[in-house]
Amino acid sequence: MMSILGLIPVPPGEISSGSAHFWDRDLLKLNEKEMEDIRGKDLAMIFQDPMTSLNPVLSIGAQITESLQTHMNMDKNQAKNRAVELLELVGIPDPRERLKHYPHQFSGGMRQRAMIAMALACSPSLLIADEPTTALDVTIQAQIVELMKSLRSHLGMAIIWITHDLGVVAGLAERVIVMYAGYIVEEGPVDDIYSDPTHPYTLALLAALPRADHRRHSRLKSIPGAPPNLLVKPKGCPFAPRCEFTMERCRTENPTLLPINERHQIACWIDSKTGEPR
Repeated sequence: MMSILGLIPVPPGEISSGSAHFWDRDLLKLNEKEMEDIRGKDLAMIFQDPMTSLNPVLSIGAQITESLQTHMNMDKNQAKNRAVELLELVGIPDPRERLKHYPHQFSGGMRQRAMIAMALACSPSLLIADEPTTALDVTIQAQIVELMKSLRSHLGMAIIWITHDLGVVAGLAERVIVMYAGYIVEEGPVDDIYSDPTHPYTLALLAALPRADHRRHSRLKSIPGAPPNLLVKPKGCPFAPRCEFTMERCRTENPTLLPINERHQIACWIDSKTGEPR
């Protein structure tokens, strides 16, 4: 997502191949000025840790109104009134007074809400959320997820939600992409991924998740081994050293995404249900 938004410094970063199409434009071919026009206006991002993402020496109001004045051509008063509306929209009480406050005067949940307000300021078409509930307690997590679902319906925007929390995925997502070591290993509608997981990594993730149904008394499974060193490109399937179904082809050739049905595809040489080659 940082690459798509043009936030990876080049050098040392490098985009060696691929494309990122947003509406009718390839974002990877735009210059910095063109990206500045899109970033924050049509594409917005909520970062993982609001305490390090918010500027500690600027008030919350100054940080929200900046994008409104830059992208929406609002004057100072218009931007301030819009910022009050946004803080109210994300559930921050006494929003006009809160605009004067600094990030350290907000709780963790309130800072995350302020980050969401900043991201929504220009009514983006696509909102990217990078583990926005990771640092929050469970109650606040649930509030943020419900808030995002409500805003998605109210504003009609799309959301890319990056998370390790499979419970959040089940309650929020429509389409799921499971990734391992930078590769997509399974993709499909959320109901298919949870009712019929097929890739060994997806199966292992779900087996490690505590359950409340009839299987709640079974022991949780861990995934053996460790993630690969991403500085060294894997020769075969990156999950092969940790996979219980591995065969020789897995160690030498990285599989591409292959369809299971018209909506569900996986990158695996083996049928995990039978243990036979696909």
